[in-house]
Amino acid sequence: MNILDIQKMKAEGTKLTMVTCYDYSFARIIAQTGIDIVLVGDSVAMVVHGHPTTLHATTEMMSLHTAAVARGVPNKFLITDLPFPKHRQGIPEAMSCVDALMKAGAQAVKIEGCEGHEDVVRHIVGSGIPVMGHLGLLPQSVNRLGGYRVQGRDNKSHERLLDQALSLEAAGCFSVVLECVPATIAGEITKRLRIPTIGIGAGPQVDGQVLVLHDLLGMTMDLQPRFVRRFLNGADRIAEALNTFHDEVKRGMFPAEKESYE
Repeated sequence: MNILDIQKMKAEGTKLTMVTCYDYSFARIIAQTGIDIVLVGDSVAMVVHGHPTTLHATTEMMSLHTAAVARGVPNKFLITDLPFPKHRQGIPEAMSCVDALMKAGAQAVKIEGCEGHEDVVRHIVGSGIPVMGHLGLLPQSVNRLGGYRVQGRDNKSHERLLDQALSLEAAGCFSVVLECVPATIAGEITKRLRIPTIGIGAGPQVDGQVLVLHDLLGMTMDLQPRFVRRFLNGADRIAEALNTFHDEVKRGMFPAEKESYE
């Protein structure tokens, strides 16, 4: 899978699938599936490290997790989020971060927002590095947005989203993530763009869908966004297995003879 395959899938009307991943063990499982794209998201700061927002992600953190995932999914297209605020600190700072992520194993980077750093996007693309855009709800801008809110509901913000999407396409992005955007607006943007759109909370009219792995596996216990569908009650299944282990150890049922050495 590469950016040409991704573009071809849009042209053919074939939906794209993308999931986040942060470690080698899950990466090996994903490698055996039909998932098209893997994203080492800055959501790792929240999901794995327990921070309240994605703002705590660093270049070092993203590089560490990218390297682990890359070793587990050599057959998937791997994208890594550029952590805040690298893309707002100018081209040299952004390129230093991109250099670290690419050397860790990323094949592309994802950058949130558009206004104020189009030159950074163009420079990265011009350097031969694929860039995925990200519009709508921007987790890195959660403080400015006043929380995790749906974006683009009024005409002004609707037009702004479309303009930003077209700007990212013009800057050379190979695709754009649309997060928490009304379905009709996401559909309109998708029709206007030549590059694929991948939605999360953006309805069915986009070119593909992305979810946080721990959300779709039902392992996130304290947050359940409307756009998330649990495809497995993972937290319950894991807790059940741990309690069974605990119980069998207490009752002397584990380890058994077959699990012991002579």
